[in-house]
Amino acid sequence: MDCIFCKIIKGEIPSKKVYEDENLYAFYDIEPTAPTHVLVVPKKHIASILDITPDDAPLMGKIMLGIKKIAKQLGLSEDGFRVVTNTGPYGGQTVFHIHFHILGGQMLGKMG
Repeated sequence: MDCIFCKIIKGEIPSKKVYEDENLYAFYDIEPTAPTHVLVVPKKHIASILDITPDDAPLMGKIMLGIKKIAKQLGLSEDGFRVVTNTGPYGGQTVFHIHFHILGGQMLGKMG
């Protein structure tokens, strides 16, 4: 598999790690769009939200709990933060390994 996030998780490509457990790996985005911009990636390769199966439901819950833990660790929980995941080309997905962006550290503009 030629997935950049799988290579980052395996340590084949360097990253600035923020958090890791048996299910997740989180690291700073190399092209941040906010003062704090972290990517949260499951260690299991799932291409996008459209590829989640019912068997992945426990993992998706662990991702949400991991995001909560990481946001607190980064000091974002008091003022707030945004969580974004892009799906497909029109959704802006450029790496086809599901991942969640934690954005914070400043007032973020309204969406939609």
